[in-house]
Amino acid sequence: MSFVTPARVRLTEAVRHLIDAALTAEDATEAQLDAAATDTERLATELHGVGELGTRPSGVRTREEWSHDDYLPRSPLVGEVSPMAPPVEYEHRDGRLFGRGVFHAAYEGPPGYVHGGWIALAFDEILGMANIAGGHPGMTGRLSIRYRRPTPLHTELRFEAWTQQVDGRRLITRGTLEADGVVTAEAEGLFVVIDPERALEYFGQDAYERRRLADPLP
Repeated sequence: MSFVTPARVRLTEAVRHLIDAALTAEDATEAQLDAAATDTERLATELHGVGELGTRPSGVRTREEWSHDDYLPRSPLVGEVSPMAPPVEYEHRDGRLFGRGVFHAAYEGPPGYVHGGWIALAFDEILGMANIAGGHPGMTGRLSIRYRRPTPLHTELRFEAWTQQVDGRRLITRGTLEADGVVTAEAEGLFVVIDPERALEYFGQDAYERRRLADPLP
């Protein structure tokens, strides 16, 4: 069964709205907030399938992941079933990766603007995806961000990324971020193509078994 289903996508979007409401519903009463917390705790406990919220180890996935088709739906930037993701929609054309999306209250740093850490995360993901789309998957070795001006919330943002140079296992990848046609940040990353043995160590069956033992719940 596919992990991405209409019901899971719908749940994800509802959780995004809940996160936004928790941050912006300033006129909500204590009674409303308490009732919402009770309902949320109940639903989370039901989905986890354990007795008490918080007893399940967090941050460990037990499913095997053999391809980016499995990873990308869970991505914290573009994942359609990740409540953390804005999400950013993307496409690859003419040798470049293009992304667009809107960052709302959950991503705020300075009042009214996107947190710089989220911009760095976005570049890390977008640059890496550009490498994958170009046939050069690699892991981040170094990421440099130049913040040219504040990036606004609630505005469609546009990313563009491309593999600038391939030198053996080393990749140089660049990207830009625009809001209303103005560049607000630029990035350059050094990515390293890992050899098959190291990839199996990180992502293969043994790694899956370690995750399964760390979190034996289904």
